[in-house]
Amino acid sequence: MNTTQNHLRIKNITNDILLLKDGGGALVLQVSAVNFGLLSDREQYAIISSFAQMLNSLSYSIQILIFSERLNISSYLNLLSRAEQAQVNPLLSRMIGNYREFIQTTIKENDVLDKKFFVIIPLYSLELGLTSSQENLEQKIRTVLLPRRDQIIRQLARVGLKSTQLTNQQLIELLYDIYNGQFIETLPTSAKPAWIDVNLAEPKPKKEPPAPTPTPQSSPAPAYNKGQTTKNHPFVVEELDEKV
Repeated sequence: MNTTQNHLRIKNITNDILLLKDGGGALVLQVSAVNFGLLSDREQYAIISSFAQMLNSLSYSIQILIFSERLNISSYLNLLSRAEQAQVNPLLSRMIGNYREFIQTTIKENDVLDKKFFVIIPLYSLELGLTSSQENLEQKIRTVLLPRRDQIIRQLARVGLKSTQLTNQQLIELLYDIYNGQFIETLPTSAKPAWIDVNLAEPKPKKEPPAPTPTPQSSPAPAYNKGQTTKNHPFVVEELDEKV
């Protein structure tokens, strides 16, 4: 009976390493991404130069895999719908509804993709030679691949990229997604609309500033008449008669 496994080159997955049917092995690293277009010309040149130095320093072959996966966010839309119904504030409920409609329109017009980047370090059977047992073969594969893995991680760190080795479970999930298409995203059963519940205080009316109190107007200063003395004058000069 023909099965899918007959068409795969992978024999087994053990100790985070792929064992191939032809006697070789492979190790997979997941690498972070960098937004190259937002960098300046000097930063772009530095990254290209560092990446070129990494390739020139390798004495073995590597493979670069870009895996594009279409996201299924139906569970996220259901979460928004439940949050909209559970929201008691009409303003927040309307805002959540508008946001949900915006997400639905965006998904219909554009494909929402999630890109993942991997570096595969293969080890061919010709490099291993003859081995006495399967256990010795696995040990030899690990002895050769692990130093290469550490070198690749150091070289990618110089470029500004973080890389980690995939575990057995992550390798199984990656191969399943590649050969079986996209998966259906589901949320845990403990998901509740309270995750995005927001409570806002009722707006308080603004208090009008008190009316300014009228200041008492000062009485106008009396007009000064010539020949009339006032109390503010310090002294009075009188003209003496010449006959005295």
